[in-house]
Formats: sequence, structure tokens, C-alpha cells
Amino acid sequence: MKWFNNFLTTLVPFMPRMLVGLIARKYIAGKTLDEATIEIKKLNEEGFLTTADILGENIGDTKAAQKPVQSYLTLLQKIKDAGLLSGISIKLSQLGLTHDVEKAWENFHQILMKAKELHLFIRIDMEDSPWTDQTIGFYRRARDEYENVGTVIQAYLYRSEKDIKEMIFDGPTNLRICKGIYREPEDISIKDKEAVRQNYFNLVKLCLDNDTFVAIATHDIELINTCEAYLKNNDIAKEKYEFQALLGVPVKKTMQKLLAEGHRVRYYVPFGQDWYPYSMRRLKENPSIAGYIFKDFFKFFRP
Repeated sequence: MKWFNNFLTTLVPFMPRMLVGLIARKYIAGKTLDEATIEIKKLNEEGFLTTADILGENIGDTKAAQKPVQSYLTLLQKIKDAGLLSGISIKLSQLGLTHDVEKAWENFHQILMKAKELHLFIRIDMEDSPWTDQTIGFYRRARDEYENVGTVIQAYLYRSEKDIKEMIFDGPTNLRICKGIYREPEDISIKDKEAVRQNYFNLVKLCLDNDTFVAIATHDIELINTCEAYLKNNDIAKEKYEFQALLGVPVKKTMQKLLAEGHRVRYYVPFGQDWYPYSMRRLKENPSIAGYIFKDFFKFFRP
């Protein structure tokens, strides 16, 4: 299956943009804030929490970074005014991190203070390994000013256990654990699928055993079941964790089951004008997504 997904990855960029857009609608909540608001309200009505994510990354110009800053300020106000059960997630490269670290902090700080004013949660997303230290550094600085903030740890990096232990030592911590989607060198990342899964579970346990809130963000059904069993067997309080999934990935029945059993469940809801480059980048970084798109392609044309 892996070779087949890799093969599909080479074909998808040649699909017409319009067709990619039709398929991507399942995974992206539209181009505008109004469209995203409709999707978030729908998920909220079903009992799910959400995290809104404005698409875009790798902005290398500090002036250009002002646009996403204003977009996030508007998004936060919309979440508050509409009474949405949602936080936000931000990629720091979208705010100019790869160009000017301190300017990126100034941009991020505007958003952080708006979230604090409105009492809304903000998640600092994790990007590829050259920016891991800076991302954790931003999180530490943000946590000193506002407790309702979190970041992300990627289970396929060897360094992740050490990073978690250091953040826990510093004080109250809120972490989203994911497997990781970026292509990283072998000397810093775990390549074996089962080893990544085991490390993921170990990191979740590390958080839970140290009174650290953990967002269990995976579409791996086996891993979800393993984590759920650990939660039940150890009588972990439900306010100490939540399960998370990305909009459109075919695990809705599992998420509904978790919700019905009393677990907190959150969907990540990406939206924005950058839907096409986002779709292409995610595909290159994670060929397994090609399998989902391939199935959707034939569903779309099925009589």
C-alpha cells in the first residue's frame, strides 16, 4: 500500500485544480471565515469541539505576515461573538518566523494578547525540525503571559521525550501529540511505523502520568484504542485529555463513539485562500493521504 500511495502522490499534482478543489472540500472548511463558521457550528451542534486553522505558512516577508495577523485577530473575535466552541492553531512560519524570529514574536504576541482578552485557547503548531527549538521557545514565552496556550510534539522525533520532560519541569503544560508529517533525516527521526506508534503511546503516558493535559491527535484506530484502554484502566479524569482528528479524515464513526462514551473530542478545521498549496504540501509530506484522495476521486465520479 505504501508504494501505491507514493505512486498516487506523483499523479495528484497533475489533476485539474478544479477537480482537486472538489475533492479537497471534504478536508477544508472553505475559503472564507463565514464558510468555516458554518462548519464549526455544525460540528459544535454534534457535540464536537473545534480548532480553527487559517491556512498558510512559510511567509518570509515581515510586511506580508501582517495579513495573517489581522486574519487571526478577526477569527478570534468571530469565535467569541458567535459563541463557537473553538480555539485557534497557528503556524509560526505564517508570522515570519523563518525570516525574523523577534518580528515573528511581535506578530504572535498581538494574537496571544487578543486570545487572552477574549479568554480563548491558542495552539502553537509544530513545523519541521529546523524550527522545533524556536517553537518551544515561543511556547515558553507565551505561557509566562497566558496559561490557556499549548503547543505540539511530534512522536517520530527522538528528541520529543526530552522536550516533554523539560516543559513539564518548567510548569503546567498543554501538549498536542501527533505522529509527525514532515520528512526528517534518519538521524533525528524514527522511521519504523511500529516504533513511532510505541513512542507515541509512551509520550501520551508521560503526559498523563505527570498531570499534563494531552491532546491525543491521531487517525490510527489501533493507537486510539490503546490510548482509550489506558485512560479507562487508570481512571484518568476526562478533563486531563481529549481526542483530536483532522476534518475530513475518515474516522468520524470512531470520533462519534468516543464522544458518546463521554470523552472530549475536537476537530481541526482548516480554511482559507491557501487551500491548494496546503493540499499539495500535505500530500508530499504524507503520501498516505493520497489513498484517501484516490477513494474520494472515484466516489466523486460514481454514478
